[in-house]
Order: sequence, then C-alpha cells, then structure tokens
Amino acid sequence: MRPERGLPCEAEAEERVSRGAMAAGGLSRSERKAAERVRRLREEQQRERLRQVSRILRKAAAERSAEEGRLLAESADLVTELQGRSRRREGLKRRQEEVCDDPEELRGKVRELASAVRNAKYLVVYTGAGISTAASIPDYRGPNGVWTLLQKGRSVSAADLSEAEPTLTHMSITRLHEQKLVQHVVSQNCDGLHLRSGLPRTAISELHGNMYIEVCTSCVPNREYVRVFDVTERTALHRHQTGRTCHKCGTQLRDTIVHFGERGTLGQPLNWEAATEAASRADTILCLGSSLKVLKKYPRLWCMTKPPSRRPKLYIVNLQWTPKDDWAALKLHGKCDDVMRLLMAELGLEIPAYSRWQDPIFSLATPLRAGEEGSHSRKSLCRSREEAPPGDRGGPLSSAPILGGWFGRGCTKRTKRKKVT
Repeated sequence: MRPERGLPCEAEAEERVSRGAMAAGGLSRSERKAAERVRRLREEQQRERLRQVSRILRKAAAERSAEEGRLLAESADLVTELQGRSRRREGLKRRQEEVCDDPEELRGKVRELASAVRNAKYLVVYTGAGISTAASIPDYRGPNGVWTLLQKGRSVSAADLSEAEPTLTHMSITRLHEQKLVQHVVSQNCDGLHLRSGLPRTAISELHGNMYIEVCTSCVPNREYVRVFDVTERTALHRHQTGRTCHKCGTQLRDTIVHFGERGTLGQPLNWEAATEAASRADTILCLGSSLKVLKKYPRLWCMTKPPSRRPKLYIVNLQWTPKDDWAALKLHGKCDDVMRLLMAELGLEIPAYSRWQDPIFSLATPLRAGEEGSHSRKSLCRSREEAPPGDRGGPLSSAPILGGWFGRGCTKRTKRKKVT
C-alpha cells in the first residue's frame, strides 16, 4: 500500500542524470536510458496509486481500513480528480436518458406552444432524426440510436429506407406551412421525407443532403436528377460519384450527402442561402427531434451576432437533453408525433394523411435512360404494390442491414474494417 518506496533512489538517479547533463553539456545514451526508466517507473507508480485510490473510493466509508483512510488523505489530488470523473460520467448518463413529461403537463406545454405558433411573425422549424423514428428510421443518439449502439459495441441494422413514409410530424409541418404558420424548414435529415410530404422545395433546406437526389456539378447551374431510389449505394465519405452520368454533358453525377467531417458546398438541396435568411428573419424557432449537437455548430442558424434580447424565441421538442435547453423559452419532453398531434388539435387544424398517389417525388423524378437500369440495386418507390416488381410486393419492413450509401456508411463510421484476404 506504500507506492512511495523506492522514490529516494529514483530522485538520486534523476539528480545524477541532471548533474551529468550539466557537466557534459548533454546526456549520454546510458543516461537517457536511465532517465527514461525513471520516468516510466514514476508513471507506473502513479497509475498504481490511481487504481488503489479508485478501489478504495468504491467502498463505503464505514468499510475502509485505517490504512486506506490514510492513503486517501495523502492522495487528495487524486481523490478530487476521480470524483470529478465520476460526476462527469453520471452527468453524461443523465443527458442520454429519455424523459417524458406527465401527460397533463405536456398538454399544458402544448397550449403554450400553440400560442407561440399563432403569435409568431416568422416561424422556422429545425428538424432532426427524431421526427423520422416513427418511420422505422433510427436516430443517432437515442437509447437505440446508431452512435449509442456502436459505443456499446453492438451491431446496427435498419429497415429498407425506401420503404419509409412521411410521419405524422412531417405531414403536420406541411399543413402548418400551407396555413402560413411556418415559413421555412431546416432539416438535418437525408431521408427525403420532407420533400415527399409535399413541402415545396423553396421552403426546405436539407443541410445534409437528400438520398433521392443526384446532381451534375459541371452544368451551370447544377443540374438536378430526382430519383425514386436511394442514389447513395456506391457513395461514401469523400467519394460521391453515383456511377451515372449527366444526360446533357455526360459528366459523372454525384450524390448530395454531407457526411460527418465534410462541408456542404452544393446550392441545392442544401439551400443554405434560404436557411440563413430564414434564421435572420425568424422571431420563433421550433426544434423537433434534434439533439442540436450538430446544428449548434452553425452560428448562422442561431443569430449569435444579435443581442440576446433580439434573438428568436426557442422551443424544443426532444426526449433527451440538448445543448440549447438553457436558451429555450420552453422545452417539451415528448415524442414528436405525440406533441404535433396535440398541437394540431389545439390549433384546430386537420393533419393530412400521406398518400403515395400524391407523393410529389413521382412527378419530380427523372427516369433512368436505356442502359442505366442496372446502375443500382436499391428498391424503387412505387405508387402502389401493383406497380412493384414481383419480389418487392407485400411483407413487413425488412430489418436486414443496409450496406453502403449514406446510412450504411454512417453505421460503420466507428467500426474497424477487417482486411480481406
């Protein structure tokens, strides 16, 4: 229990090394080795003491021996450090916990939110992965989110994303825009569900891209190709070519996805110009289903150059902690669909049902040219099951892993690749 034993000898060795360096103007090879041994020994003794103190701290105070009590008293700095680490771990755990407001409390908060929506002069909605979980698309930081599972060493799989449909929240936002209660939507999602819900292209900024859109960057302005399948099958971080070519100039097309670690430069569908203008004009911001850990890094979205009194009022709907909670006028702990259902009822607005027959992606889509039919293997969207190829009809959402593309690459972001022999 006394790791200090041996230190006088180390100190003498260190002093001898220092004297030798001063006398000779530098260290010989043997002296450098001796100094390195002393350094490593000190580090190992420090680690051992850290382990000892940690084991003692895990015991109840009444169970500690007198010698253990003396060691804690002699290691006050280590005790403070370990207690600080413990508090930080507990804080992180609490932030990852999902909290639900009591039903009556949630209804009261929704009434307050409805008043804010009615009175807003310019309302902008920021959306994250939490609004698409009801469509069987996993989020990233929830209890069963992509990053959460990877941190626990567990595998990640997802339903075929092409089978997802706009949720109640997506359709509610579209109706609020139709009623001129929402002026613009800024989304982190790549799933294309805002577009498919009927929200006009001019009213959306898809900051991280859209899985259904590929573009030609050689044409001026960039030529867009909306498809009815996920175009990101062959793409990844810093590798964006989809394998198809522009119908006009023949240049390789690229996807529109902005991966972690990349900077989005495309005009559409990112639409940063409209997002920045909307944020500058907003007097109210409603955040739905976003952890805000990425969005908080975009100062243009938060009007940080304005004095606090002139910044937009912030309303957050999320089950977990967000870094903007302290700035919020109101935080609602609830699922997005539950909150939006209550909000639309409070506003007296009907939520339109999603219909594939009215999905705008089919009218926006550019068909593949002859010879391009084999350029992808992803399932294509169909207006009805009768239009689907025989193998695609019927059955529940598949839960097989989706390999490649924006979501597949996201899932493997923190896993090591095995070498293929």
